[in-house]
Amino acid sequence: MPDDLNKIKRIDLDKDGDPDVITYTILDSIPVMWVDDDDDMKWTDIEGDMDNDCLFIDRNKDGIFAGPWDISIDWDDEDGDGKADMQFVIENDNPAKRNGFDWKSNLMMIINDDKSGIFNYIDWNLMEMRPWEHNGHANFFTNYHGNTLFTKMCVSSFRISDFRFSWENPFIFWDYDNDGMAEMALRMLDIPRFRPKNNKDSLFLKVDDKIDVLYSKKINYVAITYDLDNDNGQGNEFDFDMSLCFEGDGFDYSDQVNIYKSLRGLLDADKLLYDPSWRQLNELVFPNRQTALDLTFNRGIWNRCRLVFDEDDDCNRWERVELYEPKKLFVTGAGKGGLDDNPQADAIGDRGEFDKDFSGKGNLYIGGFDNRFHLYGAEWGAWRIDQTALSFQGFGGLYDLWGPSRIQREPGKFATVKYTDTDNNGFFDLIQYNLDGDTIFEESVSLKALNIDDKQQVIQTSGMSYPDFQKLFKDITEKNWKRALQAIAVARKNGLNTDWYAFWKSPRTLWEKYDYSYWLSFYIYNDLRQMSKLKHDKKSTDKIDHSYYSGNWQELL
Repeated sequence: MPDDLNKIKRIDLDKDGDPDVITYTILDSIPVMWVDDDDDMKWTDIEGDMDNDCLFIDRNKDGIFAGPWDISIDWDDEDGDGKADMQFVIENDNPAKRNGFDWKSNLMMIINDDKSGIFNYIDWNLMEMRPWEHNGHANFFTNYHGNTLFTKMCVSSFRISDFRFSWENPFIFWDYDNDGMAEMALRMLDIPRFRPKNNKDSLFLKVDDKIDVLYSKKINYVAITYDLDNDNGQGNEFDFDMSLCFEGDGFDYSDQVNIYKSLRGLLDADKLLYDPSWRQLNELVFPNRQTALDLTFNRGIWNRCRLVFDEDDDCNRWERVELYEPKKLFVTGAGKGGLDDNPQADAIGDRGEFDKDFSGKGNLYIGGFDNRFHLYGAEWGAWRIDQTALSFQGFGGLYDLWGPSRIQREPGKFATVKYTDTDNNGFFDLIQYNLDGDTIFEESVSLKALNIDDKQQVIQTSGMSYPDFQKLFKDITEKNWKRALQAIAVARKNGLNTDWYAFWKSPRTLWEKYDYSYWLSFYIYNDLRQMSKLKHDKKSTDKIDHSYYSGNWQELL
């Protein structure tokens, strides 16, 4: 609200008899300016509207709007219904930061396809955009929920060569069941080129020396994430379970032009701004909701692919697309060079699989040995077990006000299962276990040695929609539960007491059935195996191994 109603200034820029600009101060001394982009401002107004106007805040109080250290918010009503469909937030930082990302700058455009009216969250106490703030685990104040789309870049606006393009370009959320929460998300990146500190770059020599960011106009990173069991709800607004990540040459997207009639701001107001470039647009270039998936699978030239599966079901990020990386197996910590090197990754609890030559084309298969999703063509993978989500990921804490690092407890020891494709046929055939956390694999299981065929039907991901993934996850979960019940029957036949595992026998949700069925089968398998070893019955032990890893408990009935 204005500091003093008597000090509000109104200006008629276009001389049509009504005001186009309102200026005043807030919080004692911070200058603000409203610009009326749809020409409906009145002389009695004390602020602009939030359907098609723009708010400029001179945070550093230097008398310049839309300049260094300033923040600007622009609302755009594309369909003319009196309610904004789009919002730009331009948060600039220090002009001296020229040679890379500036994480204190945010250029973010949000399109609400669900007409929620919720856009970016700005903390007016800090006078900063903070789209990651939330209540509970994942009820984010910025609209990452439902059907929405945003583009984002972290540099000051006046460093960019072409504002039609962006870095996260775009980030899309899909709400298939219209419950106000997203079941699938997709993140596309155009990795930009930055002016080097020595300024020796032929491309930058051809452009204005004020420009420090050139976009490649190619999408060279795509990550897609799925809430397979669709269990998001109050207190669990984001619960993505599986992600696929594609990296490589990608595809040219410069033909993906989206025209917007409401973007162009009031022409006469340009002279009042340090940087009006982002208000001079009538189009943005990005793959949209209708084309993004098709372009990923049918135009993209990819060199590698990764899969992550949140096996402890403890991640509540709005994206869940930051993946384990094919790095050191037993090293933990952000930036330490391990699987969880990415600061947004879960220290333990996830399963990552890596196809470093894209031989599997981003396709999947259901492993015969565990009846779970696996990445076809992956050379190796690893599951860092966090059975009870002790090292809780949650939102991750990366952007929390009270600290820049992870808030989860990173354990000193954890169990690890490693998967390897030894014959390069696209399917894992060697499973190794380090269950005591000493980094030494105490058990190795070769499917070849057990005379088990590792080949499975390949799932063509390019032809699958979210409902297809959801149905497939339910099918494999029900099959796993059936296997677990067969394991109980085998144990009963062999005189083994399974009441020790009463907790795992009573799943209440689809996810619990997925999780508990694994542990029931695994525990019973190990009990049977131990009993057989105590009897020094190698033939029986081999038979138990074959039954478990072939997924055929019926052999023992």
